[in-house]
Amino acid sequence: MKISHTLLHGLALSIIASFYIIITFLINPRIWLQDYPQAIKDLLPPKDEKEERLSLILGIPFLILLVGIPLFSTILLKNHNPDFKYISLAFNAFGVAFAFNIVDWLVLDWLMFCTITPEVIILPGSEGSSAYKDYWFHFRGFLIGTVFSLAAGLFIGGVVLLF
Repeated sequence: MKISHTLLHGLALSIIASFYIIITFLINPRIWLQDYPQAIKDLLPPKDEKEERLSLILGIPFLILLVGIPLFSTILLKNHNPDFKYISLAFNAFGVAFAFNIVDWLVLDWLMFCTITPEVIILPGSEGSSAYKDYWFHFRGFLIGTVFSLAAGLFIGGVVLLF
């Protein structure tokens, strides 16, 4: 298992996915409404049909990124050494996904959302809400992301091993 391989692809996923998130915030931050703290969601109307459609249109490529880059990375790892065991393949996929989970938590959530709180993320009708500074909410999200990273790693490792 090559840690440098995992770190490089984890960095690539982190950069690409972070820029994707930033771009989608510039398009319409309400597409991320489901990821805001409940106290903010309680202040706002639900997404309208157009926002739901845009969430789906922009959400699918994002999910493809989150699965595709760890999958691609793990395929490359196996092609480099076909004798890699399942645990090495699963660890690589987990590591790539987990790298983004850490960047999402520390950079996007804690630094950008909670600390800097740029105007683009403040949804009209929720100005002044203390929930924008809810670090615990984002830490829980990080823990959930860790479980998803682990599940993705185990699944992707198995898929790559079988094929």
